Amino acid sequence: MVPDIGRGSRTHGLLVYLYGPGRREEHTDAHLVGSWDGFAPDPGRDTGLDPDPKVTLARLTAALDLRVKQAGDRAPAQHVWHCSVRTAPGDRRFSDEEWNSIAQRIVRAAGIAPAGDPDGCRWIAVRHADDHIHIVATLVRGDLRNPRLNYDFNKAQAECRNIEKEMGLRRLNAGDGTAAKNPTSAEKFKAERTGRPETPRESLRDAVRQALAGADDEKEFFTRLREAGLRVKVRHAPSGDALGYNVALPGDRNRHGEPVWYPGSKLAPDLSLPKIRLRLADGTADQNVASTAGRADWSLPARERRGATASVERAAVVLDGEGSDGEAAAQLVGVGELLDAVAQTSPAATRAELAAAARAFERATRSHVRAERADTLALRSAARGIIQAGSALGRGEDGGTTAMLLSTLVLVTLAAARWHSARGHAQQAHASRQTAEHLRTAYRQAAATPMQALQDQGRALPESERRTHQATIRAALPEAPMRSNSSSTKTDALTATLAQAEQAGHDPKTLLQQAIDMRELDTADDINDVLVWRLRRLAQLPAHPTEATRHPQADTSQPNASINGNCNRMAPAASARRQPDPRNRPPRR
Repeated sequence: MVPDIGRGSRTHGLLVYLYGPGRREEHTDAHLVGSWDGFAPDPGRDTGLDPDPKVTLARLTAALDLRVKQAGDRAPAQHVWHCSVRTAPGDRRFSDEEWNSIAQRIVRAAGIAPAGDPDGCRWIAVRHADDHIHIVATLVRGDLRNPRLNYDFNKAQAECRNIEKEMGLRRLNAGDGTAAKNPTSAEKFKAERTGRPETPRESLRDAVRQALAGADDEKEFFTRLREAGLRVKVRHAPSGDALGYNVALPGDRNRHGEPVWYPGSKLAPDLSLPKIRLRLADGTADQNVASTAGRADWSLPARERRGATASVERAAVVLDGEGSDGEAAAQLVGVGELLDAVAQTSPAATRAELAAAARAFERATRSHVRAERADTLALRSAARGIIQAGSALGRGEDGGTTAMLLSTLVLVTLAAARWHSARGHAQQAHASRQTAEHLRTAYRQAAATPMQALQDQGRALPESERRTHQATIRAALPEAPMRSNSSSTKTDALTATLAQAEQAGHDPKTLLQQAIDMRELDTADDINDVLVWRLRRLAQLPAHPTEATRHPQADTSQPNASINGNCNRMAPAASARRQPDPRNRPPRR
């Protein structure tokens, strides 16, 4: 059961909407299910006193506004309190009497009409659909004082959780006060009226997050906002120091023709300028060293994605319990920045799912656990490198390393879900699992071509070589059900990767065990896929194998670079032991 609370100043206008047909003719049989005294006039029911519903609507408006007019200048400007209460999909249909009981409980809990208080505010509950009601109250009490509505949303939400439990409804996740502010009803209606797919608040929140991803300093952050086409207004102190900022979408104006400005803190709690400064204070690592996470003949987007994968692996280890809560919270912030960077620069085929993943994970980056900010350095550096490298192609090494990175991001978001669940962060855990689903979809899109190529190469291997590598796989992973049949095509891509690693001078058995030991595999949808990408990164094999197969000796003039930068072909076990921090090329100004 979801409450949604807003404020307004036009009682009559809100009632006209509630008793009207709706924006898409969705309102049916609008009528009262409850009121402050049980005798409020109902424009949805003909009692014989006022045959014209418009007259009854005017009478209801006057009754609700009576105390507002009596209070005069002492009445609040936003004197209309509006709360919609909706059941979750699949919940049973309530009777009018049950909805009346629910409305009474919510106005009592929120402080609109406390139990046993004869001077509570006037309110009504209107039903015009099966699954929800609208509670409308005017914020002047019978003694002409304003009600005390501190934390009214939190109190209404807590009461909804009690109602869910008592009435056997679907139990929704309780909030903890760290979520971003939802768009108001007025913002939603305006977006519909102007043909926008979402409200300006939501669009601006995404744009500010994307501008922040990997930004090196405050100046670059504001430059990115302006380059994204946003209006930006910085508030300064008399000393000239920036105190805060506001952003607006071009063309989004109020009734007076003025831009509709949103402070960063109203977009999300962590997007205020002081919070942004804390994140920017960490920097983005050594800006003078180019990325070394791959061979020089690979594209820069591919090398940056490969380096980012190593940072994500380390974040997963911290989230799995090898760091403090503060370190883990910082890793979540860094993963959020990395997702924003990848969503902006990924191929068109995966961009929509990655944008949805970044938006979903935004909720998982905030909790009451305070992040230890310095621990975001590696991930912020990786995000900056990906932004500066520019857009990746959907084919070749770019597409392969995108799949490599997404495979690891799926695992780190599942680790985030476990971390949040263990600490009772229900909404954040749910957001992490949603993110993993979006990433799985994007991964399947990105990995289809390189995985098909690897499977073809695995099937084309000489039978004796194929059997040798499959025996290695069965010995290393004897309990995995997908390896019970040695002829299964499930292991073709993994078999091809082991063969290529051996050709590059590595010991397949040692390298495979290193890949398995990097971290758990229990949450992987396909263990073979995860191991393929780990092996290809450890052995510095191309993520997209086609060119390597066409020219198997193309790299013989250059010693195999290991993950720690050593070039000893005779010691593959040592060469795959350590991983470097991702590096960024100098920022383009």
